[in-house]
Amino acid sequence: MRLLAFAFLVSLGLHASPFSLIKKETRTPNTQTLLVIGGIHGNEPGSYFAGAILSEHYRITKGNLWIIPDLNRQSIQENNRGINGDLNRKFADISPDDPDYEIVREVQKIIVSPEVGLILNLHDGHGFYRKKYLNTIFNPNAWGQTCVIDQQSLDHDHPFGHLDHIATQVSRTLNGGLIEDHHFFDVRNTNTRFDDEAMRHSLTYYAVTNHKPAFAIETSKHLPTLHHKVFYQLRAIECYMELMGIEFERSFSLEPEAIRNLLELRGNLTINNNFYLKMENLRNSLSFIPLKSGRNDFKFSHPLGSVRKNKSHYDLFIGNRKIASLLPNYAANDDCINEVSVQADGQQKTLSVATDFFVTDDFKVVNHNPGIRLNVIGFTARGVRDESNLRIRREDLDTNYSVDTSKKSYRLEFYRENRFCGMVLVHFK
Repeated sequence: MRLLAFAFLVSLGLHASPFSLIKKETRTPNTQTLLVIGGIHGNEPGSYFAGAILSEHYRITKGNLWIIPDLNRQSIQENNRGINGDLNRKFADISPDDPDYEIVREVQKIIVSPEVGLILNLHDGHGFYRKKYLNTIFNPNAWGQTCVIDQQSLDHDHPFGHLDHIATQVSRTLNGGLIEDHHFFDVRNTNTRFDDEAMRHSLTYYAVTNHKPAFAIETSKHLPTLHHKVFYQLRAIECYMELMGIEFERSFSLEPEAIRNLLELRGNLTINNNFYLKMENLRNSLSFIPLKSGRNDFKFSHPLGSVRKNKSHYDLFIGNRKIASLLPNYAANDDCINEVSVQADGQQKTLSVATDFFVTDDFKVVNHNPGIRLNVIGFTARGVRDESNLRIRREDLDTNYSVDTSKKSYRLEFYRENRFCGMVLVHFK
């Protein structure tokens, strides 16, 4: 399998591309690609966290899968449907002056690319769809728990052009494994061309009018937890993969509890290829982070990792969850070291810059370069400017300077004069 993650996933500078495109491809001939899009609405986390798990924890063994987990990234950060208006109402026509213009034009190019054979647009919708009115939650105007189509079938022949038949088949499969009986799925045909003027501006209708089969998967906003929503989203996506002959493996059991555990994972962050943080258990605020005064390159391992400059600090996000704020200490960077030599519990290790290591009792950074000095953040030795070649225990460190809430992880930073060279992270077990 080839896994292609475009630069706007791997590297998120403050002027990065607006969304991520992740390609999971095999060399299977004559195979159409499934395109899955999450996060068109920033306040629908089931959509983008499903896209993230699909990106991280699925391996395609036959066929091709493309994923955009974070289409409306800034709105996701704000947990807002659309900070510049409803993005799903801009696909018929959009002004070049619209702040969402680049997003719309880029995703339109992807949708109409010849490789793409079917599009899924993921949503969390209000209520539970029912063909007859029961109450304000269960009624024909609700969107939750539906496979949405714009029309009965495509206007041109296509292997997946019978939209109603496919959506009905997927709904029946989903209804064979519900958490609660009232979670059942149904098909909602908006009959967009004739009956729904607003939907004529939607992403799926844009796809359909360009002869591409497209469906919306709507899980209910009234489901009790995020992992319930993601559970149903992933089950639906798997139905469409099976329909297209896409074969896959996943690293977890498709059960709500397993998904809940995956949603707690935050991955790691590398900044400028010389600074490293684990995002789990990170303190809410970290100070004196050696950043450049110009452009900084933030690389998140999590598909929904993103950064936002906020006056004097940088906010880090996983989806709509603000994880931490970084208060910078602007410093010139210097590519003066690539590797670090440490003794961890007496065992010699060689580490790349911007990585981490674990110790039980103590560590010592071995440095024979007089031009490079080590600053162990949280450690003080009177009269010592370079803190390398000293054996350091956990009790020697001021816990106020740990990067994590469990007070076990500390920064080891290297400088040449006042220029930042890089760092490694030490974790006490």
